[in-house]
Amino acid sequence: MRNFLRIASGVNVVPVLTALAAKPGLWNADTFRTAHPQSPHSQADDILVFFNSIPANPIDVVDDIQTKPFPAWAELPQLRPLIFDLMRLTEATQLGRVIITRLAPGARIAPHVDEGAPATFYQRYQVALQSHPGALFRIEDETVNFASGDAYWINNRAEHEVINNSNDERIALVIDMRLA
Repeated sequence: MRNFLRIASGVNVVPVLTALAAKPGLWNADTFRTAHPQSPHSQADDILVFFNSIPANPIDVVDDIQTKPFPAWAELPQLRPLIFDLMRLTEATQLGRVIITRLAPGARIAPHVDEGAPATFYQRYQVALQSHPGALFRIEDETVNFASGDAYWINNRAEHEVINNSNDERIALVIDMRLA
């Protein structure tokens, strides 16, 4: 496969899922990615964990290389072992955006190609926190159904989409990292 590389499996995601269930108010506290009219993520729910500063005017230029912790970083300390283990595994030198994204059954992230630092400066990884058969991630002509606890490098520079044809929510941890 050219667009997906599984780098870990069997990651213990239960502590994160338990923490998410206990803190439902974290979802959509910031709707920067999901609320603008042309967003391919309009059907998703997000928790911004590490993200760039969000401009008051959405058409302003964004510095998407420099990221900072959002309130969810303090609220979800269970994420840290997953993130830091992945950084050690890949020998990453810088942490970019960290987002938890959720798709309801029947929802989708529309086809798109990522731009800016998330595609040109960082490498994109995903950890499947909850994924069932039918939750399909497509990049170009390749489609994968992540298993819960799998971690993948993904090619977000190519056209990609996610369609949740399962009977439960698909929840993924998206981590951008700069490699040495």
